[in-house]
Amino acid sequence: MRKLFLFLFSQVLLGNVFAQPVDPDLLKLKSRLDSIQSFSTQLTLSVDISFINMPVKKAQMMYTRGQKVKFSSGDFVMLPKRGLDFSLNSLLEYDFITVDRGMEMQDGRNCKVINIIPTDKRADFSIATVWMDTRLRRLVASEINTKKDGSYTVHFQYNQDQKVLPDKVTVNFEIEKIRIPINFMGKDTDIDRKKMRAAGSKTGAIYLTMSNYQIKTLL
Repeated sequence: MRKLFLFLFSQVLLGNVFAQPVDPDLLKLKSRLDSIQSFSTQLTLSVDISFINMPVKKAQMMYTRGQKVKFSSGDFVMLPKRGLDFSLNSLLEYDFITVDRGMEMQDGRNCKVINIIPTDKRADFSIATVWMDTRLRRLVASEINTKKDGSYTVHFQYNQDQKVLPDKVTVNFEIEKIRIPINFMGKDTDIDRKKMRAAGSKTGAIYLTMSNYQIKTLL
């Protein structure tokens, strides 16, 4: 009888979790991002990885709603898998639930903190945390724990309050968890292979600066 009670109680709890509505502020942010039909921007990229010496790279970044981000460059550009999805599509592609974690200061702003937990096995992450500026309806930071590529933290900076797309993005990640295409980083890149093979935890950062945005929004 006790086991039956515990089972029924657990089902009630799970039912309440999965039946809860998606956070309304997250939906407002997504709605604002979904209003962007397409955009293009000039991209400048630099890396901070102990065993890689790579000069600043430049590229053009292009996005059309419903399609993957595209890049055009005269040189190879090492781009992070995470951090360039300004639309939230990669986090909200499959069914998910949200958990409100309250308010927290992030990068000098008082932000609402939300956990995004996918309920569909096809999602490539186990949990994500996003920090939102609810007044300006935009992302301030995110932390994504993926199933295969380790964890990423992303910080977004904006030059003006009315902007929804960032002017600067910093992506921090675990070196061991990603595949760095070392042979395709350009002839002007130096690799210290001894440092690369050394034991111990390694982290890296990628810095992105966007300029000359061309944005088309839905009417």
